[in-house]
Amino acid sequence: MGTSLVFGLIASTPLIIGSLIGIRFSLPKRVLAILLSFAAGSLITALAFELFLDAYEHGGLPIAIIGLLVGAVVFTVLSALLDKWAQPKDQDVPADEYEGSAKLDTDAAASDQRASSASKRGAAGLALLAAVTLDGVPENVALGVALGEGSGGLALLAAIFVSNLPEALVGSSSMRSQGMKKGRILGLWTICAVLLVAAVVIGAGPLSGADPQTISLPLAFAAGAVIASLADTLMPEAYEHGGPAVALSTAAGFVLAFALSLM
Repeated sequence: MGTSLVFGLIASTPLIIGSLIGIRFSLPKRVLAILLSFAAGSLITALAFELFLDAYEHGGLPIAIIGLLVGAVVFTVLSALLDKWAQPKDQDVPADEYEGSAKLDTDAAASDQRASSASKRGAAGLALLAAVTLDGVPENVALGVALGEGSGGLALLAAIFVSNLPEALVGSSSMRSQGMKKGRILGLWTICAVLLVAAVVIGAGPLSGADPQTISLPLAFAAGAVIASLADTLMPEAYEHGGPAVALSTAAGFVLAFALSLM
């Protein structure tokens, strides 16, 4: 249990550090975008060579496919609900106040655009938190199982560590931009970190001797959640603020995580 607890703390500590940086410092959007795309690259390595591959090897292709699709659907639905929740409610304004006034129309449109932009940033932060939780719990369970089986898990630990810091940093920064209180932001990411530590301990304990198919489903679920988060949140958010430079940082994240997986 001691080793699994240490591994869990190493994997989860970047969430606390990243959230502290995100709520205390205002980093340029371009820097945040590059960090986020770097995390996306490392997650591509994790889902391809750790999560889905292990799910296939433990439970076969049908279970791996089902788990992946379920994970993608769950994350997509949750992300859509978060976007809807963060969207500002329309204000009922009498139509005659705007008649014959083009300037008011222009100002209202600009105000709506700013509010929409802020809500999207806040929703992106919540979506990142959801992504870290949905794929992080099965990932950390897999890490614990690897420790329990004596198969190492250093590659998966490295991929989790590399991705957690920028995700928490960007996510907390996005939450702060919407006006969420710093204490609440830190509390949410701390709860997530505690859940991930517990997942490692559970994986190394009760689940270490479980049936391979039992392990396969959460691994595939995590892979599906990762794919959905990459397509729905991480990559669009990174490209919006980082431009073409995110292509290089994504490749760098992939290469580093893959190199670590070979160690």
